[in-house]
Amino acid sequence: MAEFNQSITEKAEARFMEKQKKTAERNQATAEYVSEAKARTIKTQKLRALRMAKEEADRAAEALNPVAPKKKRAAVKKAGAA
Repeated sequence: MAEFNQSITEKAEARFMEKQKKTAERNQATAEYVSEAKARTIKTQKLRALRMAKEEADRAAEALNPVAPKKKRAAVKKAGAA
């Protein structure tokens, strides 16, 4: 009877250890996901700020140096069409 109780205890401990292992793996995966999401958000904010600064600099440069309007092309007459 003692052997039966011991095997039940061993099985229970094995199940408990397996659950503990799965929980630890899940927590680690969740932490990695959150960390990557946070890094992605920070990178996106940085890139957005750089883009907006560049667009503002482009607008300022355009205001200081206005582009001359393009000349319209002269209409080309087709030869032989009458």
